[in-house]
Amino acid sequence: MKTRILEKLREVEKEKEIEILFAVESGSRAWGFASPDSDYDIRFVYRQSKEDYLNLWESSDTIQFMTEDELDGSGWDLRKALRLLAKSNASFLGWLFSPIVYIDKGNALEELKGLALQNFNPVAGFFHYHSMNKGFDELLGSEEMTLKNFFYAIRTTLCAKWIRNKEIVPPVLFKELYALVSAEDQRLLDELIVLKSECKEKGKEDVNPRLIALAKEVVDENNRLKSEVKSRKAELEAFNALFLKLVK
Repeated sequence: MKTRILEKLREVEKEKEIEILFAVESGSRAWGFASPDSDYDIRFVYRQSKEDYLNLWESSDTIQFMTEDELDGSGWDLRKALRLLAKSNASFLGWLFSPIVYIDKGNALEELKGLALQNFNPVAGFFHYHSMNKGFDELLGSEEMTLKNFFYAIRTTLCAKWIRNKEIVPPVLFKELYALVSAEDQRLLDELIVLKSECKEKGKEDVNPRLIALAKEVVDENNRLKSEVKSRKAELEAFNALFLKLVK
């Protein structure tokens, strides 16, 4: 599949007359709990020509595609990506630190990672993940809950707790969040990951009540302690400096 993904990204570069600086996998495949029918969520950052950046009329800053063979692609222009990174956009941070990299040209990805780590705002990251749990709370333990629902709930709530405790960017790979839970919970989660790898994306297989209770407990804890999360301002000139460096 990687060959097919690279072919599609080369097609996009040619068609849109852009250069992809890096491309990664996002979503459940990057998190480490994909289902057999999970899409490939391809995310990338691209650079336009210098003339495009000097043009009085700004062009589109997003490229998207969907193919019949389950390739779901979305890319951001470098300027848009840097502006969002300055706000500690959690989605983009997930791209930067994805363990699955398809394209990595030059030093752009590493320099963006460094900028992200130095300027991470815990408040922005925490509330991104914490707010996502509002939709999952009602589903936890209900007959409507799917394995996908549960994993999205437990991942987002543990990411919020990670930020609250450590004030750093949370890991993308789900198992790296295991440091926050007990050995028994880790064992149960491992079993559930194996089950999800064998079931369809919307499977409604049973989830151990202990894990349901864990998710709810961490959500409540995050809600109770949310006022203690610290805020940090980004050094905006550093973002501008990297933008100028990468578009030259």
